[in-house]
Amino acid sequence: MFVAAQHDQRTRSAYIFGAICPSQGKAAALVMPWCDTHAMNQHLIEISRNVADGAHAILIMDQAGWHMSNNLMVPENITILPLPPKSPELNPVENIWQFMRENWLSNRVFKSYEDIVDHCCHAWRTLQDRPWKIMSIGRRQWAHGF
Repeated sequence: MFVAAQHDQRTRSAYIFGAICPSQGKAAALVMPWCDTHAMNQHLIEISRNVADGAHAILIMDQAGWHMSNNLMVPENITILPLPPKSPELNPVENIWQFMRENWLSNRVFKSYEDIVDHCCHAWRTLQDRPWKIMSIGRRQWAHGF
């Protein structure tokens, strides 16, 4: 009898590109195999598709290279608001990532890369099904003027 050992997945990654609207309790995301400008452009398209007709999204982001690239194609219904350097506490989505890690994504052994992607997608869909959670985690007093 041959027993195959689980393949070590510690070097495999999937990236959740996610955005939330704390005032509406809505979220949009893509799970991507890489983290670069191309992936960010795909994410911007996804966010744009989820912005209500006639509305405009302010996307608060840190200054990661793929967030601020000159090659970004920002849709007309999105404005990017870059955060000051080294200030993740100002970014509401950072608390979303922490919540997702604490509840659905950490301390797991994944069977395959597809299993990693499936867990990421399941975690995001579960979050989307809880608009009150998005609202409570994502609200920032200073952002109410936008």
